[in-house]
Amino acid sequence: MDMLLNAEFWVAVGQIIMIDILLGGDNAVVIALACRKLPPQQRTKGILWGTAGAIVLRIVLIFFALKLLAIPFLKIVGALLLIWIGTKLLVPEHGEGHSDIEGSDKLWGAVKTVIVADFVMSVDNVIAIAGAAESSGTGHGMALVIFGVLVSIPIIVWGSQVVIKLMDRFPIIITLGAMLLGWIAGTMAVTDPALVNAEVLPQLPKIVVSDAMRYGAGVAGALLVLALGKWVASLQAAKAAPAAVGSKVPASRMRRVLLAVDGSEGSAHALRHLLALRNELRDPEAMQLLLVNVQRPVSSDVASFVGSRSLNEYHHERSELALASARAALDAAGLRYETHEAVGVPGPTIAELAQAQGCDLIVMGTRGLGTHTGALLGSVAQGTVEHASAPVLLVK
Repeated sequence: MDMLLNAEFWVAVGQIIMIDILLGGDNAVVIALACRKLPPQQRTKGILWGTAGAIVLRIVLIFFALKLLAIPFLKIVGALLLIWIGTKLLVPEHGEGHSDIEGSDKLWGAVKTVIVADFVMSVDNVIAIAGAAESSGTGHGMALVIFGVLVSIPIIVWGSQVVIKLMDRFPIIITLGAMLLGWIAGTMAVTDPALVNAEVLPQLPKIVVSDAMRYGAGVAGALLVLALGKWVASLQAAKAAPAAVGSKVPASRMRRVLLAVDGSEGSAHALRHLLALRNELRDPEAMQLLLVNVQRPVSSDVASFVGSRSLNEYHHERSELALASARAALDAAGLRYETHEAVGVPGPTIAELAQAQGCDLIVMGTRGLGTHTGALLGSVAQGTVEHASAPVLLVK
């Protein structure tokens, strides 16, 4: 019980919970998709049994991973994998489903799907959690793993939608999580047995790892992940950015308007502002309104495991929820509108859709972040402004 009084133990527990929530969102999506066709009375059973099997399998895999980390140079290999995993978190994905695996309408079929999916998709979780436990220096690696996994799994299963919405609204959570993986990679690499243990490969020079060196390596790893992720993301954004055509449209000719909504209070403010502007037009009926919701794509791991039909249904259901309040307000006002649902990185996708539809104006809510703060937090509004060829009206 002394470990419960150790501050490093609780820091490591926090890291493991953060890692599992960050990297477990994909697993939560698969659980939801695998159990969605079950009868309502069996859905909870399917989630519980599937999750229980996934927990046991995850702990067994991490146990073997902890043992493997005692082999020379494997910590360095694991650190490089964590750098890669962290970088991937910061790079938008555009994967499409290409598997025939779908949700099952039988209880044990759904449970099997959940367990198999977790096994296939848990490599990143296993490496990251094993690295966090090993780097804690508490000597209670498996206790940390079991405690952290047991705490985080319920959050993933029952709070996945909340977690996903928070990540969508505050992308800095993903950035900090990716940097955490870089921190763990740095601290893990400098404690590899080949570098610090005089009895392992004695012909190699050894280093004495002080707290300053370990923390310095952690900071270097975190900054490396951030730099690589931003660099690769910028290359992708530049490649995918739609070409600007024509000049800005004068306000007097703004007749086709795209309203981007995500179900947030900011979207509601933008809608109210647009309705007020419409009422001030000389010919309000001339305005053509496009109501748009963009869902972020799931990771390539989920897309490669779950069938495209289930993913399309999943994205459609989430879009319907996001569009519901805006539709109700527009219907109550008696306005006609077109609805568009899309999947992609929100900012560039909104800009590309506006250009393809010949829109004169884009209207959307914003948290009112400055340019530098928006870049750090990953503002959707800023991403739209950067890629749009039409004017963008931001409503705070």
